[in-house]
Amino acid sequence: MSTTSLIWKLGLIEYGKAYELQKNLHYQRVTEEIPDVLLLLEHPPTITIGKSGTVDNVLVAREYLDREGVSLFFVDRGGDATYHGPGQIVGYPIMDLRLRRKDIRKFVHDIEEAIIRTMRDFSIYPGRDDSHPGVWMEKEELAAIGLGVRRWVSMHGFAINVNPNMRHFSLINPCGFSDRRATSMSEILGRNMPIDAVLERLILNFSEVFDFPARLMTVMPGVA
Repeated sequence: MSTTSLIWKLGLIEYGKAYELQKNLHYQRVTEEIPDVLLLLEHPPTITIGKSGTVDNVLVAREYLDREGVSLFFVDRGGDATYHGPGQIVGYPIMDLRLRRKDIRKFVHDIEEAIIRTMRDFSIYPGRDDSHPGVWMEKEELAAIGLGVRRWVSMHGFAINVNPNMRHFSLINPCGFSDRRATSMSEILGRNMPIDAVLERLILNFSEVFDFPARLMTVMPGVA
C-alpha cells in the first residue's frame, strides 16, 4: 500500500488494557483518522475465549487460574480458547480490508505467510492446516490466529510461541482441539530464542508480504 503505516512495539501489556487500545484504534481506523497499524506486544499469563468457543475448553477451575495468576477473558474474535503469556509475540493488525479487496481469507493467508517466512529464517519449516487458521508443525500449533473484522477493519490477530511457559498450554484445549497440542520455537530448536531477534524478522516479513511501508514506534501515548 502507498500510505505509510505504523508498527508499535509495546512490550508487556495487560490484556484488558490492550483490548481497550485495540477498540480505540479500530474506531480511528474506521473513521480514517489513522493509517493501518500493527501492534506487537506480550501479555501476562492470559486465556481468551473467542465468540465461537466454550469455557469447557478451559480444563481447570477458575480458582486454579487465580492461584496461577492466569487471567480469563471472553472476547469478540473468531476461534476458541487461546493462551497468551510472556515469551509469545502477539500481533494485532488494525487494518482496513476495504483497501485489500475485502478478502478475509487472503488476509488470513498472508498473516500465515509472514509467520511462516519468519520461522524459515530460524530454520523452522512449518505449514498450514486447511481446516483451521494458524501455523502448524504437523498436529502441533506454533502460531494461533483469531481475528475480528467489523466495518471491514480488522482487530485481534495472531500469537507466535517463541519461548512461553509451555506448561500453561495444558490448562486449555488449544483452539478447541483435544487431540492437538501447542509447541514453540524454543521447544523445536532445543534452545532459548531471543524474542527481539524474532520480532525483527517478523516486522520485515510482515512488511514485505503486506506491502506495508511502516514507521516503527516503541512508545504509544497513553500506554504504560
